[in-house]
Amino acid sequence: MTDSNFSLVLKQLEALLESEPDYIANAANMSSLIYNSLPDLNWVGFYFLQGDELVLGPFNGQPACTRIPIGKGVCGTAYASNTTQRVDDVHLFPGHIACDAASESEVVVPFKSDRVSGVFDIDSPVKARFTDAEQAFFEAAVAIYKRCLG
Repeated sequence: MTDSNFSLVLKQLEALLESEPDYIANAANMSSLIYNSLPDLNWVGFYFLQGDELVLGPFNGQPACTRIPIGKGVCGTAYASNTTQRVDDVHLFPGHIACDAASESEVVVPFKSDRVSGVFDIDSPVKARFTDAEQAFFEAAVAIYKRCLG
């Protein structure tokens, strides 16, 4: 995708989310929009913090792990460190949790707010699928989502 395509999808995302106050509805629409906008993705979705674990939220793709402990796997590590994790080969990531055996690479963007916290998770069946530009796009999408939490 080009920078202009990323900008267009971000504008679409903003239009989808800006007037909807429900974080679950917005997570569902964001997951669907991104899943259907980029090639070579096999899973796009959210995990939300509940207690000391991340619990599955809206997603597109194959059935997934329901609960992930904080600090475990790519999602738990992203949340615990509060930093985006971009992994070119998930099989080399220490403690990787294989929710979908087809996944080869992954980007996980954490978010924290007073209302809801969690991670946005994007998986691909292609090793080293994600670029710096795509990581920045996912982080911008999460910033829009977080802003729309109110």
